Amino acid sequence: MRKHWVYGVLAVELTAVLVFAVLYDSLDFRIYMLGGHAIEGGSRLYLEQLSHHWYTNTPFMAALFIPLSAVPLTIARVAWQLASVAAFAWACVSSMRLAGYRTTRRTVAIAVVAGMVLEPMWHSIFLGQVNMFLMALVMADIWRVSRRRPAGIGIGIAAAIKITPAIFVVLLLVTGRIKAAVTASVTFAVCSLAAFAIAPGASRLYWRHTFYDTSRVGVTYISNQSPFGAAARIMKGVDNVGGWYQAIPLTVAVLGLALAVSWARRSDWLAAAAVTGVTGLLVSPISWAHHWVWVAPALLVLLRNGSRVIAGCGYVLFVLSPLWWTPHGGAPMQYGFHGPLTMVANCYLVAGACFLAHMAFRLRDEPGAAAPEPLPEPESRRPALL
Repeated sequence: MRKHWVYGVLAVELTAVLVFAVLYDSLDFRIYMLGGHAIEGGSRLYLEQLSHHWYTNTPFMAALFIPLSAVPLTIARVAWQLASVAAFAWACVSSMRLAGYRTTRRTVAIAVVAGMVLEPMWHSIFLGQVNMFLMALVMADIWRVSRRRPAGIGIGIAAAIKITPAIFVVLLLVTGRIKAAVTASVTFAVCSLAAFAIAPGASRLYWRHTFYDTSRVGVTYISNQSPFGAAARIMKGVDNVGGWYQAIPLTVAVLGLALAVSWARRSDWLAAAAVTGVTGLLVSPISWAHHWVWVAPALLVLLRNGSRVIAGCGYVLFVLSPLWWTPHGGAPMQYGFHGPLTMVANCYLVAGACFLAHMAFRLRDEPGAAAPEPLPEPESRRPALL
């Protein structure tokens, strides 16, 4: 019976998600649903607030919710939340295969049970967010890339839903996966054009103005764990962050992608994906706490590499999420630099930077990429996760 404890815990988690989905009106999911209604009204999608918030996602994301918005809200929300957990499981399977672990029902269940306790995962459920779907699409494509199979559609769809996964198109390009990069780019274009055909006015407004307009969200809110968010809090406002800041995301993008390429050349696509995902979070001006779902493949990389203490510390950090313990919501101590308190308030950002530094340091201990990529190992010969 002790071998099956994980299924009992998984059942408890799924029941909790189900009950929560029935009882709680998740804000972001409600906005998604309202976006499905508003996109058919032209530019209204980006000109009027939905449920007292601006719609900040792409027109394609809103177009996807046109059929779903016809379903009663509670039914749609329950289906969405359960599908989010399934998407996370799918991402776990792809990540574990990339790590060389055997994907049995038990090992996948263990990964899901442990992963759903991480704050970015349950926060995504709390808000009804799309993050786990995006990670599942990207990781499925990275798995196919690692086996030199046709890929790119998943990454293209993810980028069309939310712009930040487009960094994986750049990864494909700079690692020489030209066909996959073209496929992803064409998929992105097709999805965006389909949304344009549905709502040309909203699409023009989004791509000309809205997609880079950070004034529609609270940049200084503690949940924004990007370098831009940290700089805005430390300097007491977005307007006090000068033009010098533009060099930071550019530098991080170049160094992060170079690091990801180095791991890809060593045929380690899990490391390349984790590094790219974290780099995208550090490059984006808005990286909410629930965007940090990329901690899951990052922790798996650390475990596989034998860095168990670092992985354990990272796991505890993202379970406890101490950034929420610091002054926020407009409290005076939220602004300015206050030594250790500021480090804790930006702990996801600090953890992301430390992860990239650790992966750069690990390159010294890894062999080069002179040999061709190995053929897929039979499933039965791969090591189990636990």
